[in-house]
Amino acid sequence: MTPTSHIDHVFAGGLGVLKPEGQRTGIFKRKTSGPVRVELNGIIGDQHGDTRVHGGPEKAVHHYAAQNYERLAQAFAHSAPALIPGSLGENISACQLSEQNVYIGDVFQMGSTVLQVSQPRSPCWKINHRFDAEHMSMYVAKERITGWYYRVIQPGFIEAGDRIELLDRHTERFSIDEFWQVQLSHRPLIDDLLALAATHGLAEDWKQRLSKRAQWLQKLLRTETTAQPRES
Repeated sequence: MTPTSHIDHVFAGGLGVLKPEGQRTGIFKRKTSGPVRVELNGIIGDQHGDTRVHGGPEKAVHHYAAQNYERLAQAFAHSAPALIPGSLGENISACQLSEQNVYIGDVFQMGSTVLQVSQPRSPCWKINHRFDAEHMSMYVAKERITGWYYRVIQPGFIEAGDRIELLDRHTERFSIDEFWQVQLSHRPLIDDLLALAATHGLAEDWKQRLSKRAQWLQKLLRTETTAQPRES
């Protein structure tokens, strides 16, 4: 059961420079005041440094659980002062919702906007550079505290204080946390990969990647079975 939650903060903004190499990135979001417009590609005025891997309809809005920052601050004490809501580049910050109780395909009403969970966020090296912490992105992935992305079902407006209401749920199995448990497993069960790939609402890119991995494991299993010596 997903608890009732409210938007604590909405973040958006332009590009900034990431030290030490000077890459342009959209991770430096600014807290917004009042309602912001959400269209199919995300919040109006939000920007991304590399549109090949960030933004677009399947990664339109990024949500991060505010309570995860406490865990990060404990694990990376030297970066604790900078680990505050918005600093991981999320658009929506809220408590109560988490990787354990948000599921692939969940549909939420926020303000006049309707959003659907499309996939987890895949943490990258920019997190390490942002906080001068070499292994932070690896920790975020390993602990499965990545946050998640929404696609926009109904454009509209959102703002801090808006209620987050679950409208529809398509699976009781694949939370964001369970997604990562399957995906990060060294050798996941083929049936788990196929079931995850078939989950309603999952981004097409992930459907293809999971299906191809299942096919590869099926081929490997057949090869191993054929290579086993026969009993005389």
